[in-house]
Parts: sequence; C-alpha cells; structure tokens
Amino acid sequence: MRELTLSEIGLVSGGGDNCSGGSSGDSGGNDLGGITDSKSIGDDLVNIYEGLVQTASHIIERVANAL
Repeated sequence: MRELTLSEIGLVSGGGDNCSGGSSGDSGGNDLGGITDSKSIGDDLVNIYEGLVQTASHIIERVANAL
C-alpha cells in the first residue's frame, strides 16, 4: 500500500483541492448532500409532522362522529 498525496486526501474526504468557505451572502460554504440550509429542512420536517397529526386527528374525529 502507498500513502495518499494531499490531493488524493482532499478528494477522498470530499473537499477537493480548495476550500469553499464562502460567506453567508453567497452560495459557497458547506453543504450536506447539496443542502446548504439545514435549518429549513428541520422546520419542514416539523411542519410535515404537525400536518400528519392534524390529518390523523381529523380522521379520528370524522369516524367518531359517524358512529
């Protein structure tokens, strides 16, 4: 086995040869699978969960009123 070069280490780690540490106003910076704004994903998941709870509650109420 041979040791990796610095360039190969960057490619294996996903960083490449340069750093994209952009500021908050541009499209650079870190990402997670192409997602650069992970906070909005968390908010979206919470909203989806709350929507599912409301839907289940509505269905239960409709079934209870039908009986």
